[in-house]
Amino acid sequence: MNYRLIAKTLGTVLFIIAIAMIFPLIVSFIYGGEDAKSFIISIAITLSVSALLLLIKPKNNQIYVRDGMAIVAFSWILVSLLGALPVYISGTSQSFISAFFESVSAFSGTGASTISNIEACSKGVLFWLALAQWLGGMGVLVLMLALLPAVRGSTLHIMSAEASGPSTEKLVPKIGETAKILYTIYFALSAVQVLILLIGGVNWYDALTVTFSTAGTGGFTTKAASIGSFNSLFVEIVVAIFMLLFGINFSLYFIFLTKKSIKEFFKDEELRLFLSVTLFSTLVITIDNIIASIYNFADSLRYSFFQVSSVITSTGFFTANIGEWKDTSQFILLFLMIIGASAGSTGGGTKMIRLLVLIKTVKREFLKIIHPKSVQTIKVNGKAFDNNSLNKIYAYYFAYFLLIGAGTILVSFDTQDFVTTFSAVVQAIGNTGIGLGNVAPGGSFAVFNPFNQMVLSFLMIAGRLEIFPLLLMLTPSFWSKSNM
Repeated sequence: MNYRLIAKTLGTVLFIIAIAMIFPLIVSFIYGGEDAKSFIISIAITLSVSALLLLIKPKNNQIYVRDGMAIVAFSWILVSLLGALPVYISGTSQSFISAFFESVSAFSGTGASTISNIEACSKGVLFWLALAQWLGGMGVLVLMLALLPAVRGSTLHIMSAEASGPSTEKLVPKIGETAKILYTIYFALSAVQVLILLIGGVNWYDALTVTFSTAGTGGFTTKAASIGSFNSLFVEIVVAIFMLLFGINFSLYFIFLTKKSIKEFFKDEELRLFLSVTLFSTLVITIDNIIASIYNFADSLRYSFFQVSSVITSTGFFTANIGEWKDTSQFILLFLMIIGASAGSTGGGTKMIRLLVLIKTVKREFLKIIHPKSVQTIKVNGKAFDNNSLNKIYAYYFAYFLLIGAGTILVSFDTQDFVTTFSAVVQAIGNTGIGLGNVAPGGSFAVFNPFNQMVLSFLMIAGRLEIFPLLLMLTPSFWSKSNM
């Protein structure tokens, strides 16, 4: 394993984080400088650690698969630790574990919070947590590859380990150029949302923080009532639409921009499934709320569409108290937390592409029963999935639900009810900042003790990194010299 290159890469990542902290520092000065000291100290510490790591000179610049896994896992842990400094030093969180939880939640795009009175927090810290969601949405290391294309070696291993979904395809031959394209699209979509919100009368601070949270599908807001605090149908529609846009595979935008064909865009099977599930879930929940006499048709459609968009993309914004909804609607939302958005998007969950493959696998088994001698191949968008790819998907699902089970057992030692415990674990690993029970909209993760906050933090990072990079770090064979 190339430890020196791993260390130097970590130094580069931390340098980017230190530079990013300058923006909330500026915001802090704009609003009176209440938390400016916390950012100055945090920037100094982060730059110091970065400088020490950058002093290390690697013997070669070759990055192997395990190096990529280690770089990604260590990067997210270090970024979360140092990203917690402003939250802790400013006094926003009373313990460093809670501050770490907030940082992990932000960078992983989960949006869960232990802060009870969010509106009493300083503007700079809230801006930092929102910006962290934006940085973590596409990936801090992808940003590094976009900004520093001179980074050499097999950087595909880094991008693959941090990517959202079962496979990573290069849009162009060079990984650095691919990263640039992805971030250009990401930035452009974010800029358009900010502009639309500003035109709609939202102030610049809220327009930026809401967009950061939407783009990173994080859902952390500066308002206790989330998007509902705006009491604006315009804002809700804009945010709901952009949540779905950020939940779509970004490679499709590249295809659309290069081929100029909307037909090619909607030919994608995963996209069609994503939109179909969104539409079907919205209609069922709308009807369920009307039958239960919770809302009239217009309000039911309004709130159902927003919450489905929020949950399926793992964003976690809310405009309604879903704790008052009936079991059918809550079960659908819990299911959407698990399946999540498209691969290659900023959304969380197990990803639509895997659900699509499972559906096709079940179909194949039925056909085998009817036609035992036939050879059935599972294809998505005309591309066949070999046994190795299928086994990876099955292994991922096994590990995903195994972590949900283990996490639920560990967190259940707390005093919370099962609904709160289970939904907290599901939303942590699915990076969906909205749950049920005591962590439903309006609730807080402060109900969990420090140990369980650490367990949930681990699950958030594991879910964001598609599980295996973090789990592999815990296996002795990963560090075995015989495998280097």
